[in-house]
Amino acid sequence: MSAPNRNTLWAETLLDELVANGIEAVCVAPGSRSTPLTVAAAGHPGLTVFSHLDERSAAYFALGRARRTGTATPLICTSGTAAANFHPAVIEANQARVPILMLTADRPPELRDSGANQTIDQEKLYGDAVRWFRDLPEPEPTGRKLRRLRTDAARAVAEATGTPSGPVHLNVPFRKPLEPVEVPGDVPDDIAETAPLGATGRDGPFVQTAGGRMDPDEETVADLVTTIEDAERGLLVAGPADPPIPDVDRQSVAAIASATGFPVLADPLSGLRFGDHVAEAQVIGGYDGYLDERVTGDWPDPDVVVRFGASPTSKPLRSYLAGVDARQYIVDPAAGWREATFTATDLLEADPTALVESVLQSLDADAVAPAPDWQSRWLDADATYWDRIGTAREDARRERSKRFEGAVVAAAIEGAPDPATVFVSNSMPVRDLDRFARPATDELTVLGNRGASGIDGIVSTALGAGSATDDPLVAITGDLAFYHDMNGLLALERCGVDATIVLLNNDGGGIFHMLPIEEFDPPFTGQFKTPHGLDFAPTADLYDLSLTSVDRLDEFTEVYQASLASEGTQVIEFRIDSQASHDRRDALYESVCERLR
Repeated sequence: MSAPNRNTLWAETLLDELVANGIEAVCVAPGSRSTPLTVAAAGHPGLTVFSHLDERSAAYFALGRARRTGTATPLICTSGTAAANFHPAVIEANQARVPILMLTADRPPELRDSGANQTIDQEKLYGDAVRWFRDLPEPEPTGRKLRRLRTDAARAVAEATGTPSGPVHLNVPFRKPLEPVEVPGDVPDDIAETAPLGATGRDGPFVQTAGGRMDPDEETVADLVTTIEDAERGLLVAGPADPPIPDVDRQSVAAIASATGFPVLADPLSGLRFGDHVAEAQVIGGYDGYLDERVTGDWPDPDVVVRFGASPTSKPLRSYLAGVDARQYIVDPAAGWREATFTATDLLEADPTALVESVLQSLDADAVAPAPDWQSRWLDADATYWDRIGTAREDARRERSKRFEGAVVAAAIEGAPDPATVFVSNSMPVRDLDRFARPATDELTVLGNRGASGIDGIVSTALGAGSATDDPLVAITGDLAFYHDMNGLLALERCGVDATIVLLNNDGGGIFHMLPIEEFDPPFTGQFKTPHGLDFAPTADLYDLSLTSVDRLDEFTEVYQASLASEGTQVIEFRIDSQASHDRRDALYESVCERLR
């Protein structure tokens, strides 16, 4: 290995070691202090470089790739506020256990705390939101320093993808010159001979990290098996999954559901609501639309609930689980507590698939005696619910006055290709997805940012996820989330991503209609619903995409299918009144509860 100066050598070594540890792509935002890193990334044959002009969008794009793949896409930026713009995505990655790796260039130590231009305190910039922080040494062409650099790079990847996965921050100081200019004597000509390990690394990662699986101990398995065998009524609840989804094997879940007669209540972000296992497992998806005291008040409580993943999206489901008298197991490989009602009774630190497989091996099928009406009670309720929703969707298709946003989301899911990657925004879209997307055998990878549940970075995260797969990409977003991240649309051309974007435009914060503040106007309309009156049509010319605006479901279906069959990116704007949509949503809930009661 030869390099014109120590900065070039340092950056090339760092990027080379990341590639040796399985990194295949990086996101780069332009800047001066990060020049050595950018040049090294652009020149490495093993890396795909995604160029972004906006650091916030870049970070969410990397987040989306990691959500889809379970591996990190490092971020490169210059010093100062550029690094601070990564922070929202870092928070989401921390909360949702998504691996991302920040490489933030910095001024050398002597310029810190001196008033030097574009110099801030970047040490532990992201606080405890990262799994690991390292302020890298100043570049130096010595064997020990280069070995340390390779070790840090290998550790960074291992920490980001460990249990639990999450963000890692490497702060990388550089002095000038930053460009790959020749500096005589800066790098010894014989460094490859005098320091071969540091200069050229090893065949593969410099440090091999052997990841393990948290298998449950025999006592834990035996206790759970006994509880299941003694139970007449049980539930398997799958919340949003850690990447890569699903985080528990689908066929194993189907097998234990079949062996026990326990219904599977699958969040749309769990990786279990869609897929070929649905034909075998008794997957329940309509619970958000009927778990109400009027329906479940005379239902017997489950004896046992086994929960996987993060806290469910559905508030009715969370409330139901908080109110039942049951032994509730939280299964988490990192022993994290992700249950905010504090009614669960057991925390099992175990890999979910390992636990299910161990239970299946020990379970005596003849000892399992489910109550005869338990499973049928859930299946009948779900069938009744979907029958009612089917009628409502048909009404919405025929009569404009009966439209509701959930019908659009359901049509987008039902009409998505098989396979496809679907990314859904927070606020109302993910709630409508939860309530109106029926379980199906289609191979849909459905993703969302439910860690911190913000509406920023939605477009960028979706496009990042799309960049990591050959599947068609469908993004479902609200108007405010679309507005928040219109910068992210630049990645369509710069990063070569195509998408069908379903834009639900209800002119403001429609979700606030679900809150008591709706009764107080003012300030409700001006300060909460915040109607904006924006015309999104100019984004078509600005970002070289197609935008079609519709307000009927039959129109939407036609345009949606045409988009899926076309190259390029199409935005389908569905205009709807938020108040009318919420009223229709509430009326459906009431009618279902009355019918089931």
